[in-house]
Amino acid sequence: MTPYRIGHGYDVHRLVPGRRLVLGGVEIPHERGLLGHSDADVLLHAIMDAVLGALAAGDIGKLFPDKDPAYSGIDSRELVRRVAALMHGHGYAVGNIDATVLAESPKLSPHIERMRLTVARLFGCPPEDVSIKATTEEGLGFTGRAEGIAAHAVVLLTKQ
Repeated sequence: MTPYRIGHGYDVHRLVPGRRLVLGGVEIPHERGLLGHSDADVLLHAIMDAVLGALAAGDIGKLFPDKDPAYSGIDSRELVRRVAALMHGHGYAVGNIDATVLAESPKLSPHIERMRLTVARLFGCPPEDVSIKATTEEGLGFTGRAEGIAAHAVVLLTKQ
């Protein structure tokens, strides 16, 4: 088996009134939240897809289908726990995670450290192995118009 595996993940969800905004497992005060079958945490979804991609194990839609009522409204942290268990079951651990959230609002910098700590705890790695960044798109595209939030993630897995 390969000693290193790299994966990339991407997710996007629409912002709507009447939903909580959860990013990186952290609830963030905002007038709108992300629409989705689960809690729609785009950051955790992108990271999970990156891990699953590195394992060549499909994506979160394959593991946790949105047609399955068992996942309706589920906390994405629970899904991460399952993906982390799968990763460990394949004999891998997180080498590092690098993720970027694309959001016009709210301002995410006050929440980044809590997100990093949450992601590190969920994957069982040191916080210094988790990088989370946030950027705007200067008013361009659906994220720039604040219609939704997107996230990209790259993960390096190492053989245990």
